[in-house]
Amino acid sequence: MMNIRDTVDLDSKDNSAAQVLGALTYDILTGYFKPGEKLLMTRLKARYNVGVGPLREALSQLLVKQLVIVENQRGFRVHPISKAELIDIYETRAEIEALCVGFAIERGDDEWEANIVACAHKMKLHAALLEKEPHRWEQYHHDFHSAIAEGCRSPALLQVRDALYEKASRYRNLWLKKNMVDLSVFDANKKEHDALVDALLSRDVTTATQLIRKHILSPSVILQATAVIENPFD
Repeated sequence: MMNIRDTVDLDSKDNSAAQVLGALTYDILTGYFKPGEKLLMTRLKARYNVGVGPLREALSQLLVKQLVIVENQRGFRVHPISKAELIDIYETRAEIEALCVGFAIERGDDEWEANIVACAHKMKLHAALLEKEPHRWEQYHHDFHSAIAEGCRSPALLQVRDALYEKASRYRNLWLKKNMVDLSVFDANKKEHDALVDALLSRDVTTATQLIRKHILSPSVILQATAVIENPFD
């Protein structure tokens, strides 16, 4: 994951559409470009130090990923957000994540277990980042859940999971940026993480899948109770 910064300086000798795609995707997911914001070519060219060609190719791929929309052939805008999409994404994610967990418990080996424990430990070690650099902590959180899901050993399932995680992270990052989460929420999440690890190591499929569904849905429930979705620019 790229670091958040005021400008993105891509190597002019290696400024392929793939690099632009990665940088632009990150900027959309973390809220540098706001939901519904018009993506002006002049601004994009200056930020990523590229020409129109790589930008249009990257934007075309983002269109397929539903992170941008075309405005009557007058340019691109960041895909808007909505409560309906939020609910749909998170409910689907909860089921996909539970499916990954079920397969992972069945197929995961000792190395899988060790990686989960290691990622959980790192997440706890860096808990202090929550107050000042929540996006950095989010990477440790992402690594923890990815370590769990990878035990399913299904490339097709993981591809679906990654696409949903990416779409959901736009909402989660907006939530973090708006400071809508207090530390008590993360204290509750910590307890959920601990309980999840215990269930995984015990190979308790029923408990682990119930826990992961609830855990995945928690941010959606909190976001629905705020004005962030209706007023992303406030």
